[in-house]
Amino acid sequence: MNTQEKLKAFQQRIDKGEKIEPKDWMPERYRKQLIRMMSQHAHSEIVGMLPEGNWITRAPSLKRKMVLLAKVQDEAGHGLYLYSATETLGVKRQNLVEDYLYGKAKYSSIFNYPTLSYADICVIGWLVDGAAIVNQTMLAKSSYGPYARANIRICKEESFHKKQGYEMLAKMASGSPDQQKMAQDAVNRWWWPTLMMFGPPDTESPNSAELIKWRVKSKTNDELRQSFVDRSVMEAQAIGIEIPDPDLKYNEETGHWDFGEIPWDEFWRVIKGDGPMNRERLKARRKAYEEGAWVREAAMEYARKKKLKEDKAS
Repeated sequence: MNTQEKLKAFQQRIDKGEKIEPKDWMPERYRKQLIRMMSQHAHSEIVGMLPEGNWITRAPSLKRKMVLLAKVQDEAGHGLYLYSATETLGVKRQNLVEDYLYGKAKYSSIFNYPTLSYADICVIGWLVDGAAIVNQTMLAKSSYGPYARANIRICKEESFHKKQGYEMLAKMASGSPDQQKMAQDAVNRWWWPTLMMFGPPDTESPNSAELIKWRVKSKTNDELRQSFVDRSVMEAQAIGIEIPDPDLKYNEETGHWDFGEIPWDEFWRVIKGDGPMNRERLKARRKAYEEGAWVREAAMEYARKKKLKEDKAS
């Protein structure tokens, strides 16, 4: 078949709901879009370990330390699943990692905000992981098989993370006046950055239409954002937390919650590298990567010698 015939046959497979696997023919643009999207997802999981890892030693009890340590470990595992899935598209993990460490690739804007109190850890679990679930549940149905399967496993763990965060926040919101104030302050700071996690509005999103056409995504940024708001408002009301949006109101006609204008100027500033913690986050990841070079070299040398030994034995 010529290229046009291949493109037509490919789209027909997509429209039928078939999964595309690594050895299947795919348009180069589809492959590049997947590499961009999947690697950014992987980078976000790894960078996302930093805001919470900062509180492991300062969590208020041994139980909370164990919970947070396990959660951060899960995030590392998510990064591993996603890097492995991205490698099926013919790219090397080392190149992907170096692209984001040295400024050629992006990760989620949400991880460029500081965690100022332990309440932030609770709110990250509830809001940030809650937003991730809304997005990743959709991605678990992605047209690209390895990405869909990775997200199925990730969603199970993220769902548990959200429940942990919500339970901790509920306990804090029913505690002393100081604890209640701390909980509300954290929600006030994280609410709007969480809404930005879904990406720019549909009118300004350069990739959504193409990703939906290929069923990498099945919903737009704004549709996902609305779904998240609808869920979060009810959850907040149940534990006495106030959503920091004076324009928030229920729309009887649409059956959804209308919300105020998102500060998009802040969003664009953060993703361009000028957020509260952009420089610190990348500096920390670069330091870890560079200081761990000897471990990677030792592992590669061990693998090389093991292979030589096996080859001689055979």
